[in-house]
Amino acid sequence: MKRDAIPQGHSTEDLGVLRFLTCGSVDDGKSTLIGRLLYDTKALLSDTLATLEHNAQRRGLSALDLSLLTDGLVAEREQGITIDVAYRYFATARRKFIIADSPGHVQYTRNMVTAASTADAAVLLVDARKGILAQTRRHATIAGLLGVHHLIVAVNKMDLVEHAQERFAEITAEFRAWLERHPSLHVQVDYIPLSALTGANVVDRAPELAWYEGPTLIQLLESAPAREADAEAPLRFPVQWVCRPSQADFRGYAGRVESGTVSVGDEIAVFPSGARSRVQAIAIGTEARDRAVAGESVLISLADEIDISRGDLLVDPEHAPQAARAGTEAMVCWLGQQPLDPRREYLLRQATRETRVRVGAVHARLNIETLDWETGEARVEPNDIVRLALGTQTPIAADRYEEFRATGSFILIDPAHNDTVAAGML
Repeated sequence: MKRDAIPQGHSTEDLGVLRFLTCGSVDDGKSTLIGRLLYDTKALLSDTLATLEHNAQRRGLSALDLSLLTDGLVAEREQGITIDVAYRYFATARRKFIIADSPGHVQYTRNMVTAASTADAAVLLVDARKGILAQTRRHATIAGLLGVHHLIVAVNKMDLVEHAQERFAEITAEFRAWLERHPSLHVQVDYIPLSALTGANVVDRAPELAWYEGPTLIQLLESAPAREADAEAPLRFPVQWVCRPSQADFRGYAGRVESGTVSVGDEIAVFPSGARSRVQAIAIGTEARDRAVAGESVLISLADEIDISRGDLLVDPEHAPQAARAGTEAMVCWLGQQPLDPRREYLLRQATRETRVRVGAVHARLNIETLDWETGEARVEPNDIVRLALGTQTPIAADRYEEFRATGSFILIDPAHNDTVAAGML
């Protein structure tokens, strides 16, 4: 995008919400970049600014340490690293943003997976001095595997390489060459040189980077496509609650339309029973509606009294999901502190459905050094990303994650401690 095509900053067009994460290797400047975005878009409260100024004076710093805005844990502030995922919110005149600051260390890969699982885009930080590192490629791969198809490769710390255009060209050429060897990632990539420390090309331009004619980072984020609920896709309505007032002859099904559209009179099928009926009424609160679309939480009543309970899906009969029960293959990131125990049962939660599950064979493990899928190792350790077989006690909808994010993903829960031990995608 050239400068004459860049959206104007004073536009009031509302482009909705964009969820994005910052990722990349340790010390590439992720937390500082988020702090710079918050600072330059004037999203900080006066008392927060006063705290930053007091901290800078106490430590004898010549400038504010913007990384402190996202390093919430004491251990993070002491070590100058990010451990947990920190979420921040800000808005411009054109868009609202939810940022996830993910850790750079390999041992916190599971936290980066958590951040990527809900993101529409990823800002992949690269230190201009160090170039493309193994962790850069690793995070790009994980983002691609989790369906984050828009990467912004931000070559940071350009002020430390004298804003050299040649260095930016070397790094972007290396990343393009690596990406060509991994066409299965299906990612769209934008490249931008910047300095989170000085603010160059983050929100405002700097004369030192005048050779770059593309959009600033905030302009890229304002124009990035968001993965919005798809009203054109087949209907997926997970039943969250069966409403049966004791004093009324009424039965309704409350939930969120995760994809598709449902109208009064439509024929629907119930997953997994296969029972069919027609939509008799739709309501949002006390307001009757003729139609509901993806993203809306509604109450639906049907023309027939059929057996429906929490966890069932109301679906388009012509595009119903397949039932997955035994031997279903899924990609899983193990989040638990302890290794996976194949002798135990876990709880699988998919949308509003919950069922017991046993883990079968481990088909392959992602080697996070080479990024190859390797076979032959059955043990699953914390932070491992594996492909494995699942056997569920009751059927789950076998929707592909890339098509139906709500019903194509799940978590595994340790029933003994109620801890989430894995995040998975079908």
